[in-house]
Amino acid sequence: MDFILSGLAACSACLFTNPLEVVKTRMQLQGELKSRGTYRVHYRNVFHAFYTIGRVEGLSALQKGLVPALLYQFFMNGVRLGSYAIMESAGYIHTKGRVSSVKSTTAGALSGVVGAFVGSPIYLVKTHLQNQSTSSIAVGHQYQHRGMMHALLVIHRQHGIMGLWRGSGAAVPRVGVGSAAQLSTFSVTKEFITDLQIFPADSWLVPLFAGMISSVAVVLCMTPFDVLSTRLYNQPVDHLGKGKLYRGFMDCFSKTLRKEGVFGLYKGLGASYFRLGPHTILSLLFWNQLRTLKYS
Repeated sequence: MDFILSGLAACSACLFTNPLEVVKTRMQLQGELKSRGTYRVHYRNVFHAFYTIGRVEGLSALQKGLVPALLYQFFMNGVRLGSYAIMESAGYIHTKGRVSSVKSTTAGALSGVVGAFVGSPIYLVKTHLQNQSTSSIAVGHQYQHRGMMHALLVIHRQHGIMGLWRGSGAAVPRVGVGSAAQLSTFSVTKEFITDLQIFPADSWLVPLFAGMISSVAVVLCMTPFDVLSTRLYNQPVDHLGKGKLYRGFMDCFSKTLRKEGVFGLYKGLGASYFRLGPHTILSLLFWNQLRTLKYS
């Protein structure tokens, strides 16, 4: 039941934040491996990106990749949050009745790694679909998938079962780091706010404020991994399924750093927060409230 509740909580948040995921993905791929000032800027900031996509492709384009996004959230966060909830209920993240930062960070990282591996094929397809756009505002490599199932079948037919896990080498540390930062910060902050007795212990405001603090931590820690993950998933591949731009996670990191500098690793930071921030807050709030209803 913890897995199902966790998946439903993440899907509920995804309905609101998927447009931000579309914007974030495109901003992270804009100017890929090019020095600042040497490429055309289609998306100047989050708000300009929303306006540009809506004007050129229509408002429906802001929900591109929604089906794989929902499936990814259900399976990845179902496993991730569900596993963490079980460890929390069993007392594995506590020491003498208090939340342990080390234990909660470790539990968050382990649950994130498993969740990322399970959801990687769907994330791959989601990235391709969200980046597909009209040529006038296209960034990065453009795949021509007709939908989620078409994409999965094409990738499997061309590159086999392992081709569906292409890019997971970046996704695993991405979610592992993000999950560790998110869940440990959320657990510690929620306990701290409860101790201060600012709100009643069972108030929804406790997880809301804990989620707000957690959202800042997860964006700062996760964005560089998120940029690398997006690029590894979206890069073109040869007939053997090998990337044409990057050989792997470290190669992507070194090339991005060398060509675009440190700021290249934080490209789309504003979009990342507008997407990851609300998603973290909403998913953790829904997750906490659904679990409260389960045990009440």
